[in-house]
Amino acid sequence: MKTSTDHILTTHTGSLPRPEELVQLTYEQEEGKPVDRQVMTDAQARAVDQVVRRQAEAGIDVVSDGEMAKPGFTNYLTSRVTGFSDRAAPWVLKDLTEFTDLLLEQYGGEAGAHIVMRNCTADVSYVGQDAVAADIATLSKALGEVHVAEGFLPATSPGCFAMAAPNLHYDSYENYLFAIARALREEYRAIVESGLVLQLDCPDLPMAVHTSTWDDTVDRLGYQGYLELHIAALNEAVADLPADRIRMHICWGNYEGPHHMDVPLTEVLPATFAAKPMAISFEAANPRHEHEWEDLRGLRIPDDKVLIPGVIDVKTNVLEHPRLVAQRIGRFADIVGRERVIAGTDCGFGTFTGFSAIMGSVAWLKLAALAEGARLASDRLWQASS
Repeated sequence: MKTSTDHILTTHTGSLPRPEELVQLTYEQEEGKPVDRQVMTDAQARAVDQVVRRQAEAGIDVVSDGEMAKPGFTNYLTSRVTGFSDRAAPWVLKDLTEFTDLLLEQYGGEAGAHIVMRNCTADVSYVGQDAVAADIATLSKALGEVHVAEGFLPATSPGCFAMAAPNLHYDSYENYLFAIARALREEYRAIVESGLVLQLDCPDLPMAVHTSTWDDTVDRLGYQGYLELHIAALNEAVADLPADRIRMHICWGNYEGPHHMDVPLTEVLPATFAAKPMAISFEAANPRHEHEWEDLRGLRIPDDKVLIPGVIDVKTNVLEHPRLVAQRIGRFADIVGRERVIAGTDCGFGTFTGFSAIMGSVAWLKLAALAEGARLASDRLWQASS
């Protein structure tokens, strides 16, 4: 993973707005309708070429494929692993239970209807070799046409997938979780060995407290025990991979809600520091968590960790001013040093196909503001030491 000694690098969380053509094709595929494989492949490749180019034009240094080939950041795995069938019951966001109108507004439409998870009903094994190879090849080809620092591919963490896909097969949650971890090793290894950076999406870590799912592990082990278990599974899945080629993302859920039941960042990060990935991406711009940068001063942050704070809020169409972005970056640079900060976004711009809190056109404005803010921050941080 590249860091910089002369300016603040920029990145984001992975997913980006999908072209309408690709949205409709993905919906049809998720509905089980016949979709011409070549038509889908060509549409995905065009979309990746477009989003990689637009990231470069916006000034983003570490870019992704926008997750164009995935129906969503976690449900994509149901087509890459065996052992899953039938539609699973959705999880419940506790902070939205009193606000049914808000819940329906976000999840009651076409996009929400296509967010489908499956139950685990048999042994889990990985069969996504061709799919991840295609993701790697498509992004690598697109990267060859632009000038950026490097590329990354997101992949769901073992704990996130276990949280979303109920276990009806294994005799314990622990055995289920580690079976997923062993299955996903192959996807993770393929990404790293290709030369791309692997991003592990881990919203399960902060969301466990304010989310009701099929599982009672938090009640059984306590929250810190849950964190330790999930991080142990993550570490086993990447045990043979270099830490400096992996980053992880944690968030409290990419949805518009009061988030008043969110666990504080200081209850998540200390355990997260035990995870192998070198860099940690986390929300730091939305109004429920922006203040928590102050709390990091009281934490012991390992010297080998890089922070990727979200300095762009992906739940509002209000465009951040570059000076505000620079101020947010400066807060973290003052805590851990400028070389250990990469500027990112709170979460993705297209977590699931067709699902986003903001307009696609605004997403690109926000990425440009991120890049401009990083330039302003770099001017201050490096000028101050000259």
